[in-house]
Amino acid sequence: MTRIVRVGLEAVDDLAAVHAVCFPKPWSAADFSELIVGGAAALTAPGEAGLAGLLLIRAVEEEAEILTVAVHPQARGKGLGRQLIEAAARTAAVEGAQTLWLEVGVDNAVALALYAAAGFEAAGRRKAYYQHEGGAEDALILRRVLNTIAP
Repeated sequence: MTRIVRVGLEAVDDLAAVHAVCFPKPWSAADFSELIVGGAAALTAPGEAGLAGLLLIRAVEEEAEILTVAVHPQARGKGLGRQLIEAAARTAAVEGAQTLWLEVGVDNAVALALYAAAGFEAAGRRKAYYQHEGGAEDALILRRVLNTIAP
């Protein structure tokens, strides 16, 4: 099992670097900085050469939202995404959240399988949520009830 570590502003460059290799429209260090200053928690999995993965979560009262999850391509297929999600669920529960939310592209089969295995269920759909070159993709809104998780 990989050690999951909460980081702060000192890690925004590393967060942006991992995000850049995982997404076509990555977030910048300034984006991560703004989110962390605004109260988001950055959970990371250290790797051999930098970060192997990250997850950003924001909790407000009884609800929390996973803002992004990224696992470096070299670290995929080892259960790291699931470990980050479980760490996020524990973090959210400790902060008083009872429900954990996220959005995922309807065509992202790998992520959909991961989230289903982690106990998420479909709760809605956002039309044309993700903008791509040549079109847009709908997002599914997923939720996981956390009231069974002990802090």
